[in-house]
Amino acid sequence: MVIVAIWQAQDAKAKFSQLMDTCIATGPQTITRHGVPEVVMVPVQQWESAVHQPTLQELLLGDGPRFDLELPQRGKGWGREIEAF
Repeated sequence: MVIVAIWQAQDAKAKFSQLMDTCIATGPQTITRHGVPEVVMVPVQQWESAVHQPTLQELLLGDGPRFDLELPQRGKGWGREIEAF
């Protein structure tokens, strides 16, 4: 994600429509308060693609294997210990 422009909060409020149009046309926009970056405005399509986690159904029915998923480590033991009667 590349941040294209930096807006002061007061300018972002005064020119909100322009901020939205710029965000949609060119990508994420940073909004600062007192010179400190506080928030980033991101086009909704970019946001949805960044936060979407596939469902189990999508994984099972998808095209090919997914090697970018982190799988948990399996335990080293086989089974569990049980007490004798």
